[in-house]
Amino acid sequence: MLFWISGITAIVPVSWVAHSTVQEFWDENIPDIVPRHRLQWFGLLLSVIGWILTGTCNYLPDWKNLGLDLNELELWTMGLWQTCVVQDVGGTQCKDFDSFLALPIEFRISRILVSTSNGLGLLSLIISSLGLDCLKTEDTEQKLKKQLILLGGILMWVSGVLVLVPVSWVAYTIIQEFWDEVIPEIVPRWEIGDALFSGWFGGFFIILGGSLLLLTIFLSSDHQLPEQYTMADMQDNRQQVETGNRRL
Repeated sequence: MLFWISGITAIVPVSWVAHSTVQEFWDENIPDIVPRHRLQWFGLLLSVIGWILTGTCNYLPDWKNLGLDLNELELWTMGLWQTCVVQDVGGTQCKDFDSFLALPIEFRISRILVSTSNGLGLLSLIISSLGLDCLKTEDTEQKLKKQLILLGGILMWVSGVLVLVPVSWVAYTIIQEFWDEVIPEIVPRWEIGDALFSGWFGGFFIILGGSLLLLTIFLSSDHQLPEQYTMADMQDNRQQVETGNRRL
């Protein structure tokens, strides 16, 4: 329940800000010459949050957990890199896996895909940051900045998919085994761990952030920078003053 509340409290403000950003983007009262940087910043922010969550998903040793009520209550957790035993008394003990090949196939593939996702996510953030409109560049470099944003947005999509696929796969196998009628009911069943929720939210935020960055390319035209707009406005004012002086 707390995870549900945590997710909702994150989605509500994010969706609210996205709505106001899109609404402001299409506001006819704003001159077309004014560039819309906020959408890019918001997309980049979402991608950073998603990248942090996917990194947490990668190293959190709780992809699935198993509760055992023996002499003392124990919780067994299993992640991509280690397994842990959490006891009511005695704390937590974790151990790294001795062999990569000894892992279940879904965990082997998940380790590769999620690690690749983290690397691509970091690369996409760097590339997208270099292409932000708020960075001062010459007019001749505007095309290059759009190409950087395009490449960064595509890499974010790939990064998000690479984490959503293994997370959903592992969740599917856990649910399938949980309801397997062949397994006796007395045998404890693995359940979905916290890391999977972190992976789902992280992948969703990365894809959404990349989509917003791509949106700034496909739905915007070539605009002048704020400094250029200010200079043009000042020149118009000078011309008006000179015209008024001549009339006088």
